Amino acid sequence: MRLWNGNMNENNIEQMEYLFLRRKRTTAFSERQKTLLLKAAERHWLEEFAGKEFEIRKVDCHIYKGILYQLELRQVFLDPSLSLKGLSDLLETNQTYLSNVVNKYFGCNLKELLNGYRVEYAKELLSSDRCALSDLPRRCGFASKSAFYSAFSRMVGVSPLLYQSRERRRRQMPAAN
Repeated sequence: MRLWNGNMNENNIEQMEYLFLRRKRTTAFSERQKTLLLKAAERHWLEEFAGKEFEIRKVDCHIYKGILYQLELRQVFLDPSLSLKGLSDLLETNQTYLSNVVNKYFGCNLKELLNGYRVEYAKELLSSDRCALSDLPRRCGFASKSAFYSAFSRMVGVSPLLYQSRERRRRQMPAAN
């Protein structure tokens, strides 16, 4: 599993892999999924960050894994009212620690991180035709349509409608043998 690494740009978005896109839609997650995610996050942490900087605190790894757990499995990014305070309460840490971990290890601020997850989720829904375009902002956790269209266009490079059209055409093309 490749976890978030770096700034929000097209290359990094393409490199991200999301557990929620690869598992069956269920209302609950298993302890096994949680264990696998936390082990993968620990490995990624050790490969990417441990030993490369003397200012890394042990609590940073704990918060990092907690963020991934909340976003990947619990999908808290779907809540439009989620804030730094709300996520810090879920992780039982303070807002400063959480903000520092997001900035330092995810390479962006919390709003960008959440919107990245929301846009990836929107792309998955658009690709599968599981949601009407008009319902997408609400279903993906955006507080407004304008915020959704702005974030989607900025991160994907095209409007949601154009993305959906391209995905439909791609699915309708016969597979080359």
